[in-house]
Amino acid sequence: MESPARRRRWVVKIGSALLTNNGQGLDHQAIAGWVEQIAKLQDEDLEVVLVSSGAVAEGVARLGWPRRPTLIHELQAAAAVGQMGLVQAYESKFQQFGRHTAQVLLDHDDLSSRERYLNARSTLNTLLALGVVPVVNENDTVVTDEICFGDNDTLAALVANLVDAQLLVILTDQSGLFAEDPRKNPDASLISRASANDRSLDTVAGGSRGGLGRGGMVTKLQAARLAARSGANTIIAGGRDADVLRKIFAGTDVGTLLVADNAPLVARKQWLAGHLQVRGTLVLDDGAVRVLKEQGKSLLPVGVSALSGEFTRGEMVSCVDSRGVEVARGLVNYGARDTRQIIGKASAYISEVLGFCHAEELIHRDNLVLL
Repeated sequence: MESPARRRRWVVKIGSALLTNNGQGLDHQAIAGWVEQIAKLQDEDLEVVLVSSGAVAEGVARLGWPRRPTLIHELQAAAAVGQMGLVQAYESKFQQFGRHTAQVLLDHDDLSSRERYLNARSTLNTLLALGVVPVVNENDTVVTDEICFGDNDTLAALVANLVDAQLLVILTDQSGLFAEDPRKNPDASLISRASANDRSLDTVAGGSRGGLGRGGMVTKLQAARLAARSGANTIIAGGRDADVLRKIFAGTDVGTLLVADNAPLVARKQWLAGHLQVRGTLVLDDGAVRVLKEQGKSLLPVGVSALSGEFTRGEMVSCVDSRGVEVARGLVNYGARDTRQIIGKASAYISEVLGFCHAEELIHRDNLVLL
């Protein structure tokens, strides 16, 4: 299977104010427009993960409440009610184009726990390989701290990191990031391009305009910086702009482009090399070392002759040659106990030995960096 980091892949986030027509229930016509654009982008071999707000806002509208509540249990109830309408809307619209969708509810723990990180990454990569459109949302119904402190701009950036996206598109009710607050100065100029890490942008980012969503331009700027850590660029654009996604794909100057400093693969490799604690060591045979260095392939169990340390699935391990020289690091697909049983064996025997198979690779090449 081709490496996800080498495919064209976007994460598209749509905010509550757009989806619910400023609180009047789901805007099915607008949703149909975005769905049609995404389906056409898929025809151009672009993979899209959709991060959708709107569950709480739709729940508030369905329940007939005049405003977004503040009590946690009421927010959770609204999320549970609204999620049904949100999923139904996307499923029915994508079916018109022969596309399957999948609901994926995440919270930040799913992306900070190494094992859950790998599970989420593998699931999303599999869905995309199948041509399915993952519709991602916060798990607002049960996760208290997400409702209190989370926002889907941040979640979208974390998903962009997770799936090695080249671009994060944040669709909002504004045209982009302006040099001044356009609510106070209608003649404020749009910032068309800047570095995501340009600190001068902090002074021009304002708060949320409405009461439905939780994010404003501040969270969108923070999300762009988070996405930039894995090399993804970010575009903040007006979701009501006709054919906005197609325009972005065509290279039209739309919204604000916030550029990452490094390409996605380079940034991810830097993150792997420097920001995780090593939990164990794998000793590779000469053939495995040669394959990693010369062909850039994944590490298979058959190429490992010994291991040391205690680690769980998703933790960082060091890969050394027969002389003990470190040649690579990576996130391992199996814990130490399972790894001991499959090293030196062909991948075809993993299921026979363990009774299950997380992956054919001990470390996938996207989760491995040469040193």
